[in-house]
Formats: sequence, structure tokens, C-alpha cells
Amino acid sequence: MRIHFRFESIPDGFPPPDENATHDIYAICEASRKNLLGPFNDLLDKLNDTASSDVPPVTYIVSDGAMPVAIDAAAMHEIPIALFYTISACSFMGTKQFRALKEKGLTPLEDESFLTNGYLDKVVDWLPGMRDIKLRDLPSFVRTTDPNDYMFNFCVECAERASEGSAVIFHTFDALEQEVLNDFYSMFPHVYAIGPLQLLLNQMREDDLNSIGSNLWKEEVECLQWLDSQKPNSVVYVNFGSVEVATKQQLIEFGMGLVKSGHPFLWIIRPDMIAGDCAILPPEFTEETKDRGFICSWCPQEEVLNHPSVGAFLTHCGWTSIIESISSGVPMLCWPFAGDQQTNCRYTCTEWGIGMEIDSNVTRDKVENIVREFREREKGKEMKKKAMEWKKLAEEATGAGGSSSMNLDKLVTEVLLS
Repeated sequence: MRIHFRFESIPDGFPPPDENATHDIYAICEASRKNLLGPFNDLLDKLNDTASSDVPPVTYIVSDGAMPVAIDAAAMHEIPIALFYTISACSFMGTKQFRALKEKGLTPLEDESFLTNGYLDKVVDWLPGMRDIKLRDLPSFVRTTDPNDYMFNFCVECAERASEGSAVIFHTFDALEQEVLNDFYSMFPHVYAIGPLQLLLNQMREDDLNSIGSNLWKEEVECLQWLDSQKPNSVVYVNFGSVEVATKQQLIEFGMGLVKSGHPFLWIIRPDMIAGDCAILPPEFTEETKDRGFICSWCPQEEVLNHPSVGAFLTHCGWTSIIESISSGVPMLCWPFAGDQQTNCRYTCTEWGIGMEIDSNVTRDKVENIVREFREREKGKEMKKKAMEWKKLAEEATGAGGSSSMNLDKLVTEVLLS
């Protein structure tokens, strides 16, 4: 049986594109909330009006869980909807408690001094499935001082409207987030953990679907050739994701810390990564690392993480990067920035034992020390061993009869085709 995919597009209603367009999460969320419903409704009307034997009507919607307009449109057209959350189940559970945190007076913060006076170290011991979690470990929008903070309220809406979906889907696997998933199984009638998706995709037979993919940036595959020239398990791979930005000074501190560590590295520096300046490193950086460093603007991350030369991943802790690293058996150096990344960092370092956190106030000495500890000392070896154990569990989950494989089959048969 040959399956045909039809691609449609709609006006996104976002602000005019500029070099910083992808960095303003507030603007993106606000624009989607205000402007997407009309175009999406028009698309559904068009697809259903032109229904034929070749183009059947829309009978089900699968939407990003952070798109409440899709829930509105599904209700207006009386079409069932499944909500796919691309964050970790733990991060979503944290977000789902935002209203309760506000009602208990834990957020918003009284003033910005609460960011640094130890208040964020307060343990919140009543969150379902999240033992000994601290305020600082929850998604960063709880750190607001504004009672009307847009992103906080947007997250509350997205979390609370999950019950309007006929299915809730997470990109994770049962063994990784078992406690939180168990609580979700009792909250919602249909919850499906179907990750890591890349491992499921790797089991597909070779066909035309293998060419389908997307990237915000052009991949520079030359980095793979450079990795081929490095020793096994020796390279520190550095990538802070597709949208995060840093200051020029932070970039310099990371760069000089890598220099001082003495270890080879592959570093992804996007053209738009530096806030308010161009990505210029000092001359001594280039001289010191010309024989053991490789810098490019983007790369095929899954291939990089699976390369035998890569021994560690310095990451911002976005969920896609975390679960790709787990799938590859690569331990992580964690520098969370915002959103769900704090929660992902906490679980990576504390619960799963495969990461070490870098202080938010980054300095070259801190970077040097943590890279050396990671690469040269016993703790790093222990984390590599643990990372390989998680990789095996991820492969079991996506293999024949594994939990994620079975959940994906159930999602299709019990929900999408029912």
C-alpha cells in the first residue's frame, strides 16, 4: 500500500521576518493565538469542500499542544484532535501545575531579588510524579514578577486545554519518565509515549519518505569528515539549538574555556546566535584551536551524535537535543537557557545521571573545569556508562514489542483510525 501525503500552507500571521524573528517566543505565541484561527478554519473548509475519493475530508487533527487555535478550530468543525507535546512529560507536568503554584502564592515572585536570594531553591513536594523538585527546576516562566505575564498565562492555557484532546502524545518513552507518565495515565483517558521518534524512523524500510525533512539552517556536512579524523569518544560537541541567543562575552568565555580544556571540539555557531553583535572570537582562540577545533553554522545533529568520535554534548537542554543524545548514548554538559530547559537539565543531571550542569554565570575557568571533569575523571566515565544504558532502553522501547512501538500502533488503531 502506498501512502500519499498532501502538504498545504496557510498565512502564519507572524511579524515580518527579520534576523531576530525566531528568538521572540512571546511574539510568536501571541501572533499564533491572534492570527492563525481564521486561516486554519479556511483551510479546513477548503479541504472538506473539495473532498473526493482522491482527497478525503479531514477526519482527525494532530496538533502541537502549544497551538490552542487548533483546538478551537477542531471544536468549531466537530473534528477530534490529538495533542502532540514536543517537550518532555516532566516539563509538561511542571507547566500543568502553574495555576496551583500561583494559587499557593509561589509565583509570581515579589521582585527580581527573589531570583538570586535563594527563594528558587524552595522544594515543591506536592507535584505529581516529581519528587524533591525545586522552583528553579520548573519551566522558567514561573520566575516572572508580573501577575499578568503573557507567557505564564499562555502556558496555563495550553496545559489546561490538554483535556480537550481525544489523545495526548509525548515524545518520550515509558522507562525514561515512568513516574510522571503514570500520573498522566490516570489524568487522561488516552496518553501515548512514542519516542524517541528518530529510532522509530530508523526502523522504516528505505523509501521515498526518507527524503522528507526540514531544518531552520543549512547543514554543513564537512564537519562529519572532520570527525572522521578524530579519536573515538574524544570530541566535545557544542550546540545551543536553533533559536537560543547568547552575548558575545558568553561566547568568548565558552570558547576560551574549550581552549583551556585541551580537548577537541565541534562547535555550532549560528549566524544569528550572538545578541547585538557578530560572532567574533579573539585571535588567540583561532590560533590555539586550529588543529583540534571545528566550527560551522549548522550540522546534521543525529549523525554527529552517533559518530564514534563524539564523547560529550554541551547543550542548552532543549528536549529534541536531550532525547537525541539519549538515543545516541552521549552524556551531556548542560547550560539551560529558558522555558522547559531547566526541567530537562534537572532530570538529565539528577534523575538520569547523564549530565553535569554549567553555572548560568559562565566563565572560561568553569567551562575548562567541567570539561576536564567530564572527559578525564571517573564521574565522566560513569555518566558515559549510564548514557549507554539509557540508549539500550530507548532502543528496546522502539524495537519490536517495545513500549513506544506498541503505543504508536495503539495511537493509530485506537484513536486516529477509530
